[in-house]
Amino acid sequence: MKILILGAGMTGSSVASALASEENDIVVIDRKPELLAALKERYDIATVAGNAAHPSILEMAGVRDTDIVIAVTDRDETNMLACQIINTLYSKPKTIARVRAIDFLKHPELFNPYGIAIDIVISPEQIVMEAIHNLIKFPGVLHISSFADGLVRLFSIKAVPEGFLTGKKIKALKQKLANGKIRVVAIFRQGESLDVNGEADILEGDEVFFVSPRHKIRKVLTELHTLEEPVKTIMIAGGGHIGKRLAMALEHNHQVKVIEHDPIRVKKIANELENTVVLQGDCTEETLLVDELVAKTDLFCAVTNNDGVNIIAAALAKKLGVKKTICLINHGSYIKLLTGSEIDVVVQPNQETLGHILKHVRKGDVARVSSLCGGSAEAIEAIAHKDEDGRSLSVVGLRVDEVKLPEGVVLGALIRNKEVIPIHHDTVFEENDHIVMFALDKKLVKNIESYFQRI
Repeated sequence: MKILILGAGMTGSSVASALASEENDIVVIDRKPELLAALKERYDIATVAGNAAHPSILEMAGVRDTDIVIAVTDRDETNMLACQIINTLYSKPKTIARVRAIDFLKHPELFNPYGIAIDIVISPEQIVMEAIHNLIKFPGVLHISSFADGLVRLFSIKAVPEGFLTGKKIKALKQKLANGKIRVVAIFRQGESLDVNGEADILEGDEVFFVSPRHKIRKVLTELHTLEEPVKTIMIAGGGHIGKRLAMALEHNHQVKVIEHDPIRVKKIANELENTVVLQGDCTEETLLVDELVAKTDLFCAVTNNDGVNIIAAALAKKLGVKKTICLINHGSYIKLLTGSEIDVVVQPNQETLGHILKHVRKGDVARVSSLCGGSAEAIEAIAHKDEDGRSLSVVGLRVDEVKLPEGVVLGALIRNKEVIPIHHDTVFEENDHIVMFALDKKLVKNIESYFQRI
């Protein structure tokens, strides 16, 4: 597949990294030659320096025979204009555009067939806000994502000292997960995946991934003694797009304070938020946090656009007594700095956004993708179809134990007619089944794709 990426920033780099190793032909356009040189040094890709919205630059990048264009420059206007130009001058490529500004997004009619021609619009800030909001809804989890229109959730828990999971074998959890609808799909130890079988031991520090029907999550967390007390008071460091959206989503059910450094931004968001206390100040200032009673706060969310500030603010809040911290980190290399720190949960915006992009890039009929563990693993929801002509593989009509998926691909959930079905060795797949799978290594995704081609 030939893929054209517009923008070599953090998101563009993440997409290039995820797709360059999968036998795709990748071309990246950016105004900054130094960003392109850094990408070209790491990956087997082509690059073009220039304005991604100029037809001549698009031509140089081979837009005429491109399958998918992913527009993720740092300017909404460039992304939208590039997609409009591509749709007007070239008929083939599917277009995906990142649009950040709420001013555009609150007018969805802009992106209808008679408006700006973009096939898929993604909003990273909205995606990240929803990810953090879900973590707040289910206190105690490290990651949570939805599949099958919210019927199924994938979530992970850390095995803590003297916790229920620590020291257990997977088979010892079967009484808790007896109905076949709740499954352990992965264990990661120090960033490396382990074989998931009945004899696998769970050790302190392991991240254990479960797949469960949505309505069973709280029951599972309670039975595994990992459900934390509900969050009532929240302090948000950063009043940017993510911080403001998060406050809007939380302010009617929680006590929310936002700390923002820019006085102009403080006035703007204070007028837009109805039930939130907005403070002007430095979120890394100890006196401010103490004065605002951070020690009596349930959750501190560091979501500024500066990773260093987020790390310092979250670590300081934890030292000052806040119960729990969530820290936004854009640079993957910073994650290693947090190993052994007291920061509770890390959210990576690029990984959250990447899953929404990969959904439209994956071959086969894929309904949802979640990029996990720094992009090394993926959870995929694929739809089963019959192969009437015998031209490709299909799971329809096969029992679970007849499907030859490689080791490292774990079945997580089966949804049939909007109902979660227990998975057993003799379960037979049917037409239009939605199947959620966990690929412990994203290199295994092509094996999944081969079984779920669109007919």
